Amino acid sequence: MAEYICRLGTPTGEVVTRTVEATAERDLRSKLERDGFRVFSISATGSVNIRRTFGREQRVSKIKTEDFLLFNQQLSALLRAGLPILQAIGILRKRVQNEKLRLTLEDVEQKVRAGQALSQAFAAQGDAFPRIYIASILAGERAGSLDEVLLRYVSYQKTITEARRKIKKSLAYPMVLVGASLLLVMVLSTYVIPQFMKLYQGVGAQELPSITIAVITTSEFISKNLIWLIPAIIGGLIFIFVWRRTPTGRLTIDRWILRTPVAGETIRQLTIAQFTRSLATLLAGGITLPESVEIASESITNRALREASSGVLVGIREGRPFTDSLEASGWVSELAIDMIGVGERSGALREMLDEVANFYDSEIDVRLNTITTFIEPVILIFMGSLVMTILLAMYLPLFYMIGNMGQNQGVPR
Repeated sequence: MAEYICRLGTPTGEVVTRTVEATAERDLRSKLERDGFRVFSISATGSVNIRRTFGREQRVSKIKTEDFLLFNQQLSALLRAGLPILQAIGILRKRVQNEKLRLTLEDVEQKVRAGQALSQAFAAQGDAFPRIYIASILAGERAGSLDEVLLRYVSYQKTITEARRKIKKSLAYPMVLVGASLLLVMVLSTYVIPQFMKLYQGVGAQELPSITIAVITTSEFISKNLIWLIPAIIGGLIFIFVWRRTPTGRLTIDRWILRTPVAGETIRQLTIAQFTRSLATLLAGGITLPESVEIASESITNRALREASSGVLVGIREGRPFTDSLEASGWVSELAIDMIGVGERSGALREMLDEVANFYDSEIDVRLNTITTFIEPVILIFMGSLVMTILLAMYLPLFYMIGNMGQNQGVPR
């Protein structure tokens, strides 16, 4: 069965976007219409638009974040200037340098010209655009403030992108140190240590210190089995990469990550910040709380936390307060629940969700700085200890030999 993204009108008058599994698009459309929905558009997930350019096919997949944000900033400016949507998209399509985005906007322009709403035209592009973006456009169309909604989305996306950039920057140097450590071990094991072994065998060294024997044994094991160790490591990494792309593998790995002492709590705080910020952005655009929770849950990248958050929407639809539903999910911190509860009871839920997101953004910055400050010296100490151990193991027999030679020369004949 295939998955389809459906833009539907509910019997109560709401417009929602849902992902539904079906054997064929025609059967799915018939079923939805029988259930009382008005079908605006149906598109297969993961589908890409294909255009012919100079006789060759080009695929439009995901678009670079920088180009996408620039487009939205310019679109918002043109709309504030009073230009119609169709004219604004036409102007930007001609100026866009990114080929993927240009072809996508061409299709969007054609759909809008044919009478579709802008949100429907973007939704028809499959997974080229995040669902929260399409929902924001829909909210802007309903409220008549599309330019303001676009600016709010750009601000949201910049904050999320900056948080990810900080994480990558914080982990870059420790990863370089780990890679250097592994490379050092490989060079010492396959080249340096064997040279010392030949030296000691040549001078007839009999008894070697225990540390030297341990290092030489490890080096011999690595050297003799290098021909299958490297393929085994590469094969294992490929297996993990492929397994991680399956639903079961991704869920299992994400659960393992959450159990790690430091990374698990960091991922949890980052998810709380992203989830609450997404909710605040959607609620500010006029999206209802149930639909906002449904869309914001899809922005959670950790599958284990996304699975845990599925009960929040169920609780809201059953009539329970939002705070109680969050608490029942078991993955949101007590502090965040208390802050959200205050906002819900005072009627300032959106503002409090923004405060929670800002608070955890600051917490993540402090945590990342602490982790980086702690990891770097630990890795440096580990590398220094490793080099010192190997040098000591290689030179200690040489010192013994020099000492024994001095003693033998000092003995009277």
